[in-house]
Amino acid sequence: MTTAGTTAGAVAKRPGGITTTAYPRYLAGKLGGAAVSLLAVLVTSFFLFRIIPGDPVRAMTHGVPTSAEQMATLRRQFGLDQPLWQQFTDYCAKALTGDLGMSYQFRAPVGELIAAKFPATLLLTGVAVVVYSALGLWLGTRSAWRHGSPGDRLSTGIALTLWSVPSFWLGLLLIIVFSVGIGPVPGMFPTGGMQSGDETGLAYVLDVAHHMVLPVLTLVAVGYAQTLLVMRASLLDEMGGDYLTTARAKGLRDDVVRRRHAVPNALLPTVTMIFINLGHVAAGSILVETVFSWPGLGGLFYQALSVPDLPLVQGLFVVFAGAMIVTNLLADLLYPLLDPRVGR
Repeated sequence: MTTAGTTAGAVAKRPGGITTTAYPRYLAGKLGGAAVSLLAVLVTSFFLFRIIPGDPVRAMTHGVPTSAEQMATLRRQFGLDQPLWQQFTDYCAKALTGDLGMSYQFRAPVGELIAAKFPATLLLTGVAVVVYSALGLWLGTRSAWRHGSPGDRLSTGIALTLWSVPSFWLGLLLIIVFSVGIGPVPGMFPTGGMQSGDETGLAYVLDVAHHMVLPVLTLVAVGYAQTLLVMRASLLDEMGGDYLTTARAKGLRDDVVRRRHAVPNALLPTVTMIFINLGHVAAGSILVETVFSWPGLGGLFYQALSVPDLPLVQGLFVVFAGAMIVTNLLADLLYPLLDPRVGR
């Protein structure tokens, strides 16, 4: 009796079939891996952008008469006169406390600049991620379930084409066709920016939505294609499973077999894709935001690289990479709930 009780306690399970002994080890491993990745991001963000050619002080004083003494004063103010190892230790110490430094060109804290631009990026990429994730899941499921049909061949061909198209090129093409106008198609949408005037209330909402159409369409066209192809491939791998044959033998309708059995088992790769896309919400799309002059983090990153504004570039890189690490960690923590075998 004692042995049986001990064995029963050792294999006690959490909801979803996750063992209470295995899941803490799984959780600790994932949290430890995320912490190591964040430390690696701090180190990489410092040394990577030191390789960029160019002198920030010379770039900021370009075209402005500046003496050697003034140049030396600026370097001292920015800490660029210190040894590299001291700059690195100061950077890490401040970053671990949430201080990302002071921007060279804007003369403002990097954290405040990122916080000011983040809502615009969240709005643009957040809407795009929600739309193309839902669209890709739906079309990918239908395409796989009816693989080989004309609809499957058409949707897969369009997805492959759009996935191979550079986002900036597609954005420029949409501007030419729908903003400038070409042939019988008149210009219907703004060429860039987030708003045209100082409207408030409903007029402001409609103005922002009008400016969002083309950049969101660009992001959706590329993003949905990737989600569709991943979901289609994953579901095709599941369709030969014996459990689906058993479900049909029990008399379940085809729609029920797909919805309750096939799709849940095919979701793991697509869940990874969706959470990676959620990480892109913080990073936005640098190329798309630059093409459409969207006032978000992508455009800010492009401005910072042009100097180079090292504290701002490093801070944005940490935010972008940190968002990806956190969303991947959330995906790893969700896997055992979708498939109990993962956490064992």
